[in-house]
Amino acid sequence: MSGRGESPEGVESLDEVLADTVRRTGASAGRVYLLDEATRTLGLAVVCGVPLELGWPWRRMPLNAPAPVTDAVREGRLVWVASQEELTRIYPRAAASLPYRFALAAAPLLGRSRSWGTMLLLWPASHPESATRRELGHITAAARRIARVLDEAAAPPVVPDEPRFVPVAGSDAGGGQPSQAAADYAERLPEGGLALDLEGRITFLTATAAALLDRDASQLLGTRPWQSLPWLDDPVVEDHYRTAVISRDPVAFVALRPPDSWLHFELYPDASGISARISRAPAAGRERSRPAGEREPGDPSPTRAAQAGRLFQLVHLAAALTETVAVRDVVELVADQVLPAFGADGLVLSAADAGRLKITGHHGYDQQVIDRLDGLPLDTDLTPAGQVLASGVPSFFASPEEMARRYPRAPQISDKQAWAFLPLLIHGRPVGCCILSYDHPRTFTADERAVLTSLAGLVAQALDRARLYDAAHDLAHGLQQALLPHSLPTVPGLRIAARYLPASHGMDIGGDFYDVIRLDATTVAAVIGDVQGHNVAAAALMGQVRTAIHATAGASPDQVLASTNRVLADLETDLLASCLYVHLDLTRQQATLASAGHPPPFLHRPGRPAEVLALDPGPLLGVDIDISYPVTGLTLTRGMTLALYTDGLIEVPGADSGQIATGLAHQLGDHSDQDLDGLIDRLIHRTWPGGRYTDDIAMLLLRTGPPSTAAASRPGD
Repeated sequence: MSGRGESPEGVESLDEVLADTVRRTGASAGRVYLLDEATRTLGLAVVCGVPLELGWPWRRMPLNAPAPVTDAVREGRLVWVASQEELTRIYPRAAASLPYRFALAAAPLLGRSRSWGTMLLLWPASHPESATRRELGHITAAARRIARVLDEAAAPPVVPDEPRFVPVAGSDAGGGQPSQAAADYAERLPEGGLALDLEGRITFLTATAAALLDRDASQLLGTRPWQSLPWLDDPVVEDHYRTAVISRDPVAFVALRPPDSWLHFELYPDASGISARISRAPAAGRERSRPAGEREPGDPSPTRAAQAGRLFQLVHLAAALTETVAVRDVVELVADQVLPAFGADGLVLSAADAGRLKITGHHGYDQQVIDRLDGLPLDTDLTPAGQVLASGVPSFFASPEEMARRYPRAPQISDKQAWAFLPLLIHGRPVGCCILSYDHPRTFTADERAVLTSLAGLVAQALDRARLYDAAHDLAHGLQQALLPHSLPTVPGLRIAARYLPASHGMDIGGDFYDVIRLDATTVAAVIGDVQGHNVAAAALMGQVRTAIHATAGASPDQVLASTNRVLADLETDLLASCLYVHLDLTRQQATLASAGHPPPFLHRPGRPAEVLALDPGPLLGVDIDISYPVTGLTLTRGMTLALYTDGLIEVPGADSGQIATGLAHQLGDHSDQDLDGLIDRLIHRTWPGGRYTDDIAMLLLRTGPPSTAAASRPGD
């Protein structure tokens, strides 16, 4: 599914299957999202039953975004949302920009060897809140059918540049000419009659409707009303249309046809389109049509010429920005959603730092261009960014010539052809500058300037919050790294590898830790643990737990854990910790283990199946002061591998952690001849192939061998 308008062999059947699914399930609309594994995003490929414009804010969605379609892919399950109220509760970002009554289902497209993406179906407001078992079965079967079509495509389908629209019914549905008898009937009615297809185009209108709209029928047929009738190009009117299309509820409203003619519109939607009745509105009806203080449709306003969906786009982006955490998240969201929404090709986010412009994020620029811009003084004449940041006034340049008149050297920096420089202000205080650039000259309308300026305020709030979060994160991360071991000991007869990986989303800091303590020439203590929480307190307590373990290392494992437990009790902290302590005596070829509520290790002995080692765990550290911890004995054999890990490795949302642990143990056995660093990478990739794990992960691998093979691998990344 590559390129515009061109589709490889087999894609046509995808359109047919989606349209057939919408008809068979009684849905009002359907969409197919394809998974781009390289960027870990879902891209909208095919739309059925609603205009393409209604899906624009969700054209591309990062796989970690909170939404029904992304949850369906990540968790491999059908997601059912019964109502708009349930959508608000579970997915507030989506609900903020879809304030309509409907039900939806998102089903993963699970192919033979991979997940292709998601199928999304929408039902009108009349659908019961509970889906029947038969209905859910039809949805799942339809998703399998679409996945089979994608499996059998001649070339691997990819996300297209532009999604395609597919009609629900045949090509003649809603678009053919009515019979003469039906046309004569409609013409005899006193009010005007008008028909729209599901893309909003006028397919039929009576002479009375044309007269009321003050246009010839030839000027209206095939057009969208808000395109051929500028006085209907209004966010309020657009919201009525969206309500009819999405919720399938009848809608009535009034609009002013300049200069002084008020018209009453009634919209009646169904699966093939919308029928509209048009009549002159009585004076009383005009007053009842809107809340007190609301602007009347058609009144002069800067937003009157707003592009379709712009208001809802802004609401969607505002909701998305509230969920960003770190500066990296803000940059990714602006690049993924703001640039496509406004047709921009490049982005630069910069902030004032010690009198210079420090670039905090960019997209669509060569690195040499960024290197040239990074660190420029605020008063530079090479770019308007410094002046915009200092003055707080946005600047728009429609072409290189316009830019060159004020900043002669600026157009030479890159090959961009138009720019919007937006100051990022918090209570009048500049926190940065957002630059959107375009590959072609572009005229910025008054509406676009107003919306972009409003958007800059939202980005400023998110960026300021993110910078504060990053500062706290850096402090906690530095503390945690200082407390983890910088190197591992070299022990004859034992190979060691360790890894610590912070959570890849949310930028939280955790209390995961590991350590290897050399007690004498042939005796080693290995420990791994996890302090509850993801903050500075968790990282600090982790350091205190490690210190307590070091103080008693060499005693039996149960005594080490009991002593550490008493230390936590003395600290009077509300945090708990899990811990696994292993004492290895390489001379006697014996190991003893004790667990304080920690996941059991994986064990592989040469010539035998790998297993999740059965341990009798004691309670978590910090639960109670007088606790004993059971000890498990283990005979060491040459070439044996023991894998210690924290729960971030096996706890995947929507999956069984026990099954994941068993699968990882088998993986350990299947690749026991691999070097330990490579084995750690393989185990982590098996559970988290995209590298976006939701919790910190610590791993410690120990492999016995002859003294000449002793080695210690890197402790972390």
